[in-house]
Amino acid sequence: MGHRVIIVGGGFAGLYAAQAFRGQAFDVTLIDRRNFHLFQPLLYQVATGGLSPGEISSPLRYVLSKQKNTRVLLGEVTDIDAQAREVVLADSSRYPYDTLIVASGSTHHYFGHPEWAARAPGLKTVEDATEIRTRILLAFERAEKTHNAEERAALLTFVVVGGGPTGVELAGALGEISRDTLKADFRSINPAESRIFLVEGNNRLLMAYPPELSAKAEQSLIELGVQSRVGARVTAIDDDGVTMQTASGEARIAAKTVLWAAGVQASPLGKILADRTGVALDSAGRVCVAGDLSIADHPEIIVVGDLARVIQNGAQVPGVAPAAMQQGRYAARLISARQRGEAMAPFHYRDKGSLATIGRNRAVAVIGKFRFSGYLAWLLWLFIHLLYIVEFESRVLIAIQWGFAYFTFNRGARLITGADARVEDGATPSLPPRAKE
Repeated sequence: MGHRVIIVGGGFAGLYAAQAFRGQAFDVTLIDRRNFHLFQPLLYQVATGGLSPGEISSPLRYVLSKQKNTRVLLGEVTDIDAQAREVVLADSSRYPYDTLIVASGSTHHYFGHPEWAARAPGLKTVEDATEIRTRILLAFERAEKTHNAEERAALLTFVVVGGGPTGVELAGALGEISRDTLKADFRSINPAESRIFLVEGNNRLLMAYPPELSAKAEQSLIELGVQSRVGARVTAIDDDGVTMQTASGEARIAAKTVLWAAGVQASPLGKILADRTGVALDSAGRVCVAGDLSIADHPEIIVVGDLARVIQNGAQVPGVAPAAMQQGRYAARLISARQRGEAMAPFHYRDKGSLATIGRNRAVAVIGKFRFSGYLAWLLWLFIHLLYIVEFESRVLIAIQWGFAYFTFNRGARLITGADARVEDGATPSLPPRAKE
């Protein structure tokens, strides 16, 4: 039996680590509680009806089917026995390892208010995306039926909390939905009258980008009908809206749909590693790793992706897909080097640039020393995201969908699904008067 490597998590870091072992003399096992790899950067398009879940998901067994040294297990890791070098699954089965790569990612962070999760869903999983899609579309359906002007206004008000790339993308997509996609679909409401608010606690949007690009992104959002509220800290979320603390005092937005894009925290496996090995965690629950991404006193345990606290040039390496991919590949090279008795230089993140799309023909980009926005940045965003899709078939399908949507302004995956798919039980009330065109 070869050197046994277990990889926990089939996201970008875990999958790219597994692929890097192709053709090598290792016994690799990838364990994930889902049977597919999810391309999270495009999850917001599922949430807004632009793409279907299957178009941004790839079955892990299919992706790794040609790697004869790699097997995939469907299961949830609930414990790590660092002394026995075994991972424990929810069904109590145990799997031994010689080297363990932990790439279990992150989840939503509500800053001490877990009760907000039910009222303001985040965007990390396929289920999150379809839940958000259902809430958005149901808001328009309910607004079409109601006679009450105040209730209709609240139904047609959307609040996105968090002004990072995910929040900006969600808000921009909502602007396009209300002003383009649905403009001819209803008879009693005018979707273009929807109010969309993007709330950010810092003093500008896209804090990771230069100020001039933040300003251009905000201007693009304004053109889509999105109103930004920067310097506003959310203090309460309930069924009727959002309460914020601003420089001028408390403010309130009455809204029936609130979406969360404000923060993330590490997966629970970080706490398990801390309990089992004594490794330190940061305030977000990320594991403090050494330069080679291993943990103190346990070099056989390597932590990568969003779960790892990696400091470079005095700053945290960003929790973005390119960083996770690079860490996954590095972990595989490190294990190979150790087997050969060779030393490896510490991990170094190569920042290839940042891109954020705001909507049709609108994006911002930082590539090296170059900073630009608009149509060129948008085209670059399209190309790079297609390039990183795992399956070629998915790339083709997404390209076709994007092309169709560009020329027709339509979003073909506008399905209301799930337990709350019906507007309400009982008889349908008579329709209110038709809204003005």
